[in-house]
Amino acid sequence: MTPTAKDASFVVALLIASQPVMAGSILGSAHDFTPYAWSRGQVCIACHDSHNANHAITAAPMWNHAVSTQTYTLYGSPSMKATVGQPGQLSKLCLSCHDGTVAVDSFGGGTGGQYISNANNIRPALNDDHPIGFVYDSALASADGTLFDPVSKSVTIGSGSDTQTGTLATLMLFSGQMECASCHDVHNKFTVGTSGLVRLDPAGAMCKACHNK
Repeated sequence: MTPTAKDASFVVALLIASQPVMAGSILGSAHDFTPYAWSRGQVCIACHDSHNANHAITAAPMWNHAVSTQTYTLYGSPSMKATVGQPGQLSKLCLSCHDGTVAVDSFGGGTGGQYISNANNIRPALNDDHPIGFVYDSALASADGTLFDPVSKSVTIGSGSDTQTGTLATLMLFSGQMECASCHDVHNKFTVGTSGLVRLDPAGAMCKACHNK
């Protein structure tokens, strides 16, 4: 189903919180859907539900949202040493709203009709976004020459009283892979700033956490 202009206009504000954004809480964040009728006033139900969970999804507990079936156009560069594959299951959960092919209110076994706003729709073409779906390990860091070794590089994610410190491998990689959640915290627990649900300051710390240049 193709999103209409009416759908898009409805969800222009979908990722705008109804209250001030505070790190450490999903309430007031870009993923607080409680103001919208389709969420039934609930915080978690669009993504998680104990009764209608899809148990085939192991990347997140009690997954309740329809999952995208898209095959994505991948990022590529002549200088890139990593082998980029299709997004892993964890990133596919993010893309189930953010690729624009599945309605945000398609959950609990139902098919919705409200789609993500154009501003937050990255579409199935991932070739103009930071690559995901690749193994980031010591071997890649050595071969590339401009990446920190994720096993030894320390990083602090979050801000204020909600921070964690550890290595890139333990805090920002998932089964050794770079995924959407490497840089974005969907629950707004360990984030910096007031937009994008980013784990590190996008003004510099985000890139420099991995890139040694």
